Amino acid sequence: MTNEEGIMKPERFRYRSGRRDLFIAISLLASVICIGAANAASSEHTDSTPQEVFDSMRGSFQQAKAKGVHARYQWDLSGPQGGQWWIDVDDGKYKMGKGKIDNPSVTFVATWAYLTGRLKIRGDQGLARKLGEIFP
Repeated sequence: MTNEEGIMKPERFRYRSGRRDLFIAISLLASVICIGAANAASSEHTDSTPQEVFDSMRGSFQQAKAKGVHARYQWDLSGPQGGQWWIDVDDGKYKMGKGKIDNPSVTFVATWAYLTGRLKIRGDQGLARKLGEIFP
């Protein structure tokens, strides 16, 4: 369910508090994952491949925000340039790669070419929100 701008409506998620934070985090993740994801998308990524976007994330890593975080993030992207990528955050450090990671804490499922209004997030929603702080 999306609004006129193609952004997911927060009421799809059942949180008593933090709805706005969850919405902002999902919007951020959608912009990183899905080209053309409306308001939050960066113009430098309009013709990027998923690999280029993940490579650019390396420069935005916030070690202090990742301190104490132990999370494994998986992306399953469909579409012509789709594939699988992962990030493993472990107490202020991270590793990133292409393919699957064992036992992901959070899995994001989306279409790369455009945001269809369906960004599925499986797993720990708190860790999903934390990703936007670790890689702003």
